[in-house]
Amino acid sequence: MSQQQPPPPAPPGGTPAAGSAPAAGDLTDQLIATSIWTDEMVAGAGIPIIDVPLTSVGGGIGSFVLADVLRIAGMPAGSMRALGQADRPWDTYAYLASVSQIPEPERLRSDAGSTPDNIWGFPSFAVREAFGARSLTGFIAPLFQVLVEPILTDYYTPPAGHVYSGMQREADRIGWWNMVDKGQVRMIRRRAGGGYFTILTPPAGTSATKRVAYRSLHVHTAVGYPGVRFLRDLQEYREKHQDFTRVVNAYEPHEHVYQELRKRPGTVVVRGSGIVGSRILQRLIDDREHHGAQTTIIHLFRNFVDGPQGKSIFMRRPGADGFAYQGFNFPKAAWGGQLKNRLERSGPEERKELIAQMGGTNTPKRKLWQQQLAKGRREGYYRTHVGTVTEVYPGDDGTVVTRIDTADGVLEVAANYIVDATGLQADIGEHRVLNDLLEHGGAGRNAVGRLDVEPSFEVRGTRSGEGRIYASGSSTLGGYYAGVDSFLGLQYAALQIADDLASQRFVKKIGPVRSTLQWWKWAFNRKVSS
Repeated sequence: MSQQQPPPPAPPGGTPAAGSAPAAGDLTDQLIATSIWTDEMVAGAGIPIIDVPLTSVGGGIGSFVLADVLRIAGMPAGSMRALGQADRPWDTYAYLASVSQIPEPERLRSDAGSTPDNIWGFPSFAVREAFGARSLTGFIAPLFQVLVEPILTDYYTPPAGHVYSGMQREADRIGWWNMVDKGQVRMIRRRAGGGYFTILTPPAGTSATKRVAYRSLHVHTAVGYPGVRFLRDLQEYREKHQDFTRVVNAYEPHEHVYQELRKRPGTVVVRGSGIVGSRILQRLIDDREHHGAQTTIIHLFRNFVDGPQGKSIFMRRPGADGFAYQGFNFPKAAWGGQLKNRLERSGPEERKELIAQMGGTNTPKRKLWQQQLAKGRREGYYRTHVGTVTEVYPGDDGTVVTRIDTADGVLEVAANYIVDATGLQADIGEHRVLNDLLEHGGAGRNAVGRLDVEPSFEVRGTRSGEGRIYASGSSTLGGYYAGVDSFLGLQYAALQIADDLASQRFVKKIGPVRSTLQWWKWAFNRKVSS
């Protein structure tokens, strides 16, 4: 296999390149202000330089999936470095899932064939669950579910723990652990002569200098969401009153809310009608049904869905009781079908409109949730209000009051806790690395406001000589593929990137023969050759 290398060639073992002067080893004002760096500028700042053909910024599931595909395509393990802070690529995802009430035994919002540890999707998670069962019922149930979904049953979704254990096995198989350097990435800058410098801040005590520079021909970014998003009125309340206990976000630790409500009756306001809101409601009602909690749930809607959504019978999803119902965050045809093809043929503004039609705030219509909420309405402990929140302020007896403008006038709701379940921060300008790419790297925004990428997931405007920057994950929404923020979306992006790299002879093309041979290696858990 022919591998392209960033000039000059790397010393053996990835050791610092010659010319790195013993200095502070930190970013200088000149480096920060300059968009294109020379080797001499970096060396003059005393920052050690490590040469590697490809760096992947993030170190999470996006980096892992790309590494998996490229290793299957013949890339040596030493040709890529994944840079990030997590110990395991799924750690951030698992943390967010856990605090938003999806612990390992619970099921994710992902279908049977979305397997981040297996690019072929076979055997699916349903098949694996069936053959791992200890009873006949356990064997039949997942297979029957995928056979009749979603007409007779809910969509099959895998337990979170099964997904994590699958990635653990594959990480061991491809040699992932030797491809990772821990630390926080500060920026990516273009290099004079081609390629890029990626600046890493290693953990304290692990490096003789504050920063380390990775000089590579190509860079991949998969950094996820910039952070937790708060509704403005709740953020203002928290900052003004320094109350981080009673007003919480679903994506931050808030187990104390459920523990306190088990001990004494209370009222919770839930804001958000997507999948996370549904999970919070399930946890609150589960605690009533299984732990004797006497919690009253007030669910606030700004827009109340009371019927099917969509102008066309071919682009319509059911809705009722305030929720828009959809099995996954996008219709299945957006991952591989007519909607995917339509998106690829569309212009920027049409893609924006189509993505808004297919996506938006929605949640699965699971039978358990329907039964729980119906019971809550009958017994009066689950209530809904529709309107615009105008103020949140401290009430009597340690409560928090939400003032709402409704169609029937002003309503004030006092509660012991408020849970913001409206999602994560999506503005790429809030992420330091992505914002730096916008300011110094030549990157631009698409019609949705995320990174503007080619069908190959190369970030437009960032090419440096023969070097290319690729991106995958949530930061690329608005491009030629809708479901980018999903296991299958990350794999699709990785396959497109691999094809583009194969056209440059960076890796081999994954054709039928290679694909078949590599699947057999996966099936028998044989290590990918280094």
